[in-house]
Amino acid sequence: MPPFAGSNPLSYSFSRNSIDSASNIITIDVGGQLFQTTKQTLKQSGSKSLLSEITNFDIGVIPFIDRDPEIFSILLSLLRTGNLPSKAKTFDIQDLIFESQFYGVEHLLLNSQSNPSQFEPFDLEKSVILPLSGRDSPTAISTTQLGSVQVAHGCKITSFDWSLKRKSTILTQFAGIDSMLSLSPSIVAAGATDFSGLQIIDVSKGFVKETLNWENVTKSGSTVQAIGSSKDFLFTSFESSRRNSNCIMIYDLNDSFRPVAEIGHYEIFGAELDSAIPATKLSWISSHNLLMAAGSHSGPSGVRGNIRFWDIRSGNVVWEIKENVDCFSDCTVSDDLSAILKVGVHSGEVFISDLRNIGGENSWTCLGDQRKVTNGKKEGFGCKIESHGNQVFCSKGGNLELWSEVLIGNSIKDRVFRKNSMGRAKDICGNKITHFSFGGNKMFVTRKDQQYVEVWQSSVRGF
Repeated sequence: MPPFAGSNPLSYSFSRNSIDSASNIITIDVGGQLFQTTKQTLKQSGSKSLLSEITNFDIGVIPFIDRDPEIFSILLSLLRTGNLPSKAKTFDIQDLIFESQFYGVEHLLLNSQSNPSQFEPFDLEKSVILPLSGRDSPTAISTTQLGSVQVAHGCKITSFDWSLKRKSTILTQFAGIDSMLSLSPSIVAAGATDFSGLQIIDVSKGFVKETLNWENVTKSGSTVQAIGSSKDFLFTSFESSRRNSNCIMIYDLNDSFRPVAEIGHYEIFGAELDSAIPATKLSWISSHNLLMAAGSHSGPSGVRGNIRFWDIRSGNVVWEIKENVDCFSDCTVSDDLSAILKVGVHSGEVFISDLRNIGGENSWTCLGDQRKVTNGKKEGFGCKIESHGNQVFCSKGGNLELWSEVLIGNSIKDRVFRKNSMGRAKDICGNKITHFSFGGNKMFVTRKDQQYVEVWQSSVRGF
């Protein structure tokens, strides 16, 4: 029997408010079935939706919509509660998407299925495999906040929408893509270490919107080493094709990628190795309005690197960490934890440093086994580390570790973190993890020599 709003017996009693109550109730005929709800419920769909327009109909007029009544009942339940009812699982998600687009409520469906607040780090498990076309393994991966994902593999970029049901692949001018950042579900910034220029690509239509270059002193090409962004700016780490200079360019995202500033411009002279290290990771720290730029170099004397924090308004470095003992294999920054984190290339252990100490003497605190710091075995080579919310994820070979703070003190040394292994037995011990990223309520993982992307979701929330 079709659902009806106003099941409260008092709504059927005769009172002085009966006329007002009746004028608030809307009857809709969908595919021959009558549905009753309130104007307030329909207005939850948004001012531009078809259902919101129905609230402007004259009293007594019953609009007819020639669509599937069963799916409409599910979308109506979504409007009422903000969540999909359990019976929605009997329908293909693509059918729900098509109908939600017709009524103009896809944003509500998306929010119910890909809301970042539904991300449950302790309950993630591998749930879906996204196959890629061709024989190339992923070289870069990028996600949007709403859960869509773009994957670079060989000269191609494959995009999956937030439902992971719609897939498209385009060819690019690159032989291989090393850096990629999603600017929207349909626009990505992509670059390579052996191909000049940063390309802004419309992956939905398959064409290059813009090509951004750095005009270096030697007039050679400018290859891309890393890409990052804030709400207003796009950051790109460039290195000259001759590898004798590097810089970070800042572009305005709100003004057609207009160049705003150039910071960190280094020319290499003689054996000055520090200036030879371009930034290979860029992360915006919104709480401090600073840009973290990190890079490392492997040479005869071992692995050395630096982590610099730039004030993009003045173009000055406000803090620098020089890595000499157990240089980072990868590093990240967390606003939620107010900390910088790294995984040591020698020890493979996770370290943390307090962002509240910016400008002071750096002090890394090892969260694992401090004895491994100087073992020289490069146990952390190729390990990746990322923060998401107040959690820290670190790859170790084919496995993932989850570090969580369990006690907060007044200083970084008072903090206690606990390590948890992730996934079920069948999820772990696969090929080495090469990339992982977060979007919506999902985590996306790629592995060496594999032509697919793993999707990790909560075992209790997936549709």
